[in-house]
Amino acid sequence: MSLNIEQKVKTDLDVSYLPAYLWNQAFRKKASEEKSLDFAMALVQDNGTSFTINEKILEHSGENIELNNKFVERFLKAMLWMVGGNKVYIAGPQALFDAIKGTYSMSGERKFDNELIGKKVYGSDLEFIHCALEDVPKNSANAQSLGGYTDGCRVGFDLGGSDRKCSATIDGKVVHTEEVEWDPYFQNDPAWHVEGIKDSIRRAAEKLPRVDAIGGSAAGVYVDNQVKIASLFRGVDEEDFDSKVKNIFIELKSEWDVPIVVVNDGDVTALNGAQSCGVTPCMGLAMGTSEAVGYVDKDAKITGWLNELAFAPVDYRDNAPVDEWSGDHGCGVQFFSQQAVARLAPAAGLDFEESMPFPEQLKEVQKLMKANDPRARKIYETIGAYLGYTIPHYGEFYEMDNLLILGRVTSGEGGEIILEKAREVLDFEFPELSKQVNFHIPNETDKRHGQAVTAASLAPLN
Repeated sequence: MSLNIEQKVKTDLDVSYLPAYLWNQAFRKKASEEKSLDFAMALVQDNGTSFTINEKILEHSGENIELNNKFVERFLKAMLWMVGGNKVYIAGPQALFDAIKGTYSMSGERKFDNELIGKKVYGSDLEFIHCALEDVPKNSANAQSLGGYTDGCRVGFDLGGSDRKCSATIDGKVVHTEEVEWDPYFQNDPAWHVEGIKDSIRRAAEKLPRVDAIGGSAAGVYVDNQVKIASLFRGVDEEDFDSKVKNIFIELKSEWDVPIVVVNDGDVTALNGAQSCGVTPCMGLAMGTSEAVGYVDKDAKITGWLNELAFAPVDYRDNAPVDEWSGDHGCGVQFFSQQAVARLAPAAGLDFEESMPFPEQLKEVQKLMKANDPRARKIYETIGAYLGYTIPHYGEFYEMDNLLILGRVTSGEGGEIILEKAREVLDFEFPELSKQVNFHIPNETDKRHGQAVTAASLAPLN
């Protein structure tokens, strides 16, 4: 059963794209016009942090069952990867509760999400609780301060899917930045990863009279410097991950005998944006090998959320592009990364060799953009339209006053085109939101090395 959805700005290279926010709004409109039911759902972390939605859903019968299931399942998927948590409270029809619980069970379609968020981050399967409306937990935040320490001689590193960046600072002054290409995703030897990380730290340390603190930024989920989930190590088998990867940074702390703090690269992105642009609240969105997102609130504090938006769905069509890691459709990684560039290239008329790595395809598109090739422009415009339609969807979770974009995909004129198209979408579709949201682009140096420099400020000296 379909909904009546009108999309005013077309994505010429991806005509069947179905923005999550437009689908959700069409569902809500239908629920407001027909017989409906009260519904609530909360996702709760062990520390009490919770995110709660209160909605109207359709009467749970006939063709409405499929619509209700899709609305709740997709929203929960976004909550899991944006907010994080291991307890799911649902107040709604028993059949709807059973369907969602089954989907996220270890034998269900979303087994991946249960395994990574439930088991790897929180240590057990996701727990589903069916309850009355009045028993659904209310919203509760647990914001924390992050970074901002500049005293002493510091090393910072940023681990990406295509390169490792490192920096050295003395009392806040940057004395060294460097970028080294690497390809970690399918390397199965933990020692290969460890040596690469140590190499970046050594390179920065050589530029300093001593090392007082080390800070790191990397894609994934890190709790007390322990690696919980990280795409960088996806090629390492589970046994080696548990024995040789999970405590990499804890072992580095012992080796260097200085304070070390390693956190999600998205949070460092947002912190860098808030510091460099002087604005809060601020979401930092890095379009690189994957989609890395972080957020600082109006008080320049991190929320304690996962912010792993690469796994959060932004496209609700049934045949949306598939994330090769999770196996799910329509996730952000396929729309806000170099994977999006490679996916859109054939539709733009660019015939790259199938074996050409994504970073190389991106470089070719950037060369064409410098030459004002209209095919490259179409790729950036399409990504910009994706962004414009996704901002209000993210806005259901975050205050979107300030959005900082960076990463390899946004380098050069391409980044400007992305934001121009995103603004066009906001102006046409969401004019009130357009007045609220401010875009920020760091300079080219900050785009490439800002995270490594900001990472150097994470650890307080003992």
